[in-house]
Amino acid sequence: MNKICLLIAAFLGIVAIALGAFGAHGLKELIPVASQLTFETGVRYQMYHAIFLLFIGSFGALSSKSQRSICILVTLGVLLFSGSIYALATNNLSSFDFKAIGFITPIGGLLLIVAWVILFVNILKMKTDKS
Repeated sequence: MNKICLLIAAFLGIVAIALGAFGAHGLKELIPVASQLTFETGVRYQMYHAIFLLFIGSFGALSSKSQRSICILVTLGVLLFSGSIYALATNNLSSFDFKAIGFITPIGGLLLIVAWVILFVNILKMKTDKS
């Protein structure tokens, strides 16, 4: 699972950099500044969670079950949260009204929060080193 988590982290990072560049340059003339800032928020959260998955994939103190849960939650969370933000920010470029699926943004955010809670709980359960 470590390798899969690290591969997902690397992939999310690559895509975040590509989308960030696209948003900064390719979308500049196509969408309003407010939408550009919204798009940038999606990129930022995607990159935060790519880095988070790098940590999770390298953190040996987590059980494989917790690591797997976090990896799945973050992957789905980024797809729903950042993905819906990208769609909403570029809504005026499509004939489909992405506002109709805007409800998935908070679901994605909730999945990201739950992943962090799992890490928090696992850290609380760790025994402290008394050396």
